[in-house]
Amino acid sequence: MRHTARALLLASALLLPLAAPAPAAAQESNRIVTVVNGDIVTQADVEGRRRLFAITSGLPISPQVLDRLTPQVTRLLVDERLRMQEVQRRRVPVSDADVAGAVAELERRNNLPPGGLVAQLRRAGVEPRVLYDQLRVQIGWARLVRGLLGPQANPSEAEIADYIAAQRARTGQPEFLVSEIFIPVDDPAEEPEVRRFVDDVVGQLRQGVPFPIAATQFSQAQTALQGGDLGWVGAEALDPDAARLVQQMPPGAIANPIRVPGGFQILALRARREVGRDEVTILDLRQVFFPFTQPLNPDAPTPQQIQQAERARALSGSARSCEAMEAAARTTGSDRPADPGPVRLESLQPPPLRALFASLQPGRASQPIVAPDGVVIVMICGRERRNEAEVTPEIARNQLLRDRIELISRQTQRDLRRRAQIEARG
Repeated sequence: MRHTARALLLASALLLPLAAPAPAAAQESNRIVTVVNGDIVTQADVEGRRRLFAITSGLPISPQVLDRLTPQVTRLLVDERLRMQEVQRRRVPVSDADVAGAVAELERRNNLPPGGLVAQLRRAGVEPRVLYDQLRVQIGWARLVRGLLGPQANPSEAEIADYIAAQRARTGQPEFLVSEIFIPVDDPAEEPEVRRFVDDVVGQLRQGVPFPIAATQFSQAQTALQGGDLGWVGAEALDPDAARLVQQMPPGAIANPIRVPGGFQILALRARREVGRDEVTILDLRQVFFPFTQPLNPDAPTPQQIQQAERARALSGSARSCEAMEAAARTTGSDRPADPGPVRLESLQPPPLRALFASLQPGRASQPIVAPDGVVIVMICGRERRNEAEVTPEIARNQLLRDRIELISRQTQRDLRRRAQIEARG
């Protein structure tokens, strides 16, 4: 079989001079845009990444939108080539299972069913390989950078204690739940072009493009794989200009691009609180869901929907324990878990649902809660007041590690660019 394949390849090669010229579109697709230490970036690579961002962010795939993305996408692909070359040189392993796990996390974060993201890409004419390649680089680079830290990857007990003490000294001061997108500027001559791009990204974010998607696609910070999530930070942990802006922003706002050392930063403020003070109610509950076989029309319920509502009403009157709720959940044919895990009362939406959960006494089943797809009965098994702003050793360790990883990542990327041979072909 191998000899046959080789013969076919040789025959094809001999016939090439007689073959018709390739279509203009194919020639354009194979055109070399940039050569990075001998690795090529083709127009097809740029096109795939442009479309990937447009699709995952909900932008129209128009020539104007794609052209606007071209400069930054090209630069991003160059940086990814540099990162992947270093990952391979240092033999950092990234398995297909690692990539599959990252895809599953993206789907979960964006409320897509398993396989939904890949199906979405294929419908739009984008090869899933474009996304897989991007995630492979991000995973490999994160592992490489952590390896470069060496012993610093494990903060000492003294460093953790100092961090906790510093946080406790700030009790009562404001802190912010922030997401970021970092776009580097390595060459001052590129700054006007990068500035135009980040302005455009901010405009799209304010029009509804999900921040985690934009961060995953374009951010060069190590938070990209987490959708840009910086976690809770104090003003002192941010660049001074960024800190001033964040302190003035309302939750939900997206700041204008901020020039910080090394590039531009786009920040989104998700929430604010006081250091050491964030008392919340955590609910331990059980639920039983009676699904409808078709969406509910309140004016004309089907016999199946009436039957499910009656089953729910009967359970509401008879259930006296969380064990009884778990047993009932196993009989409904629903794949919703009886135990959804810890639920933060203050985060429940809409407000009437939050009020209902707040008023439920432990061990008492709720009245049926009707939704378009079914009826649910809920029981509170326990309540716990928790201070989520308390800094634990694990939180301190993670924050110290995150700061160190980000610093060495940016330093290593700058070194790779400085040593690289990059030839733009236009």
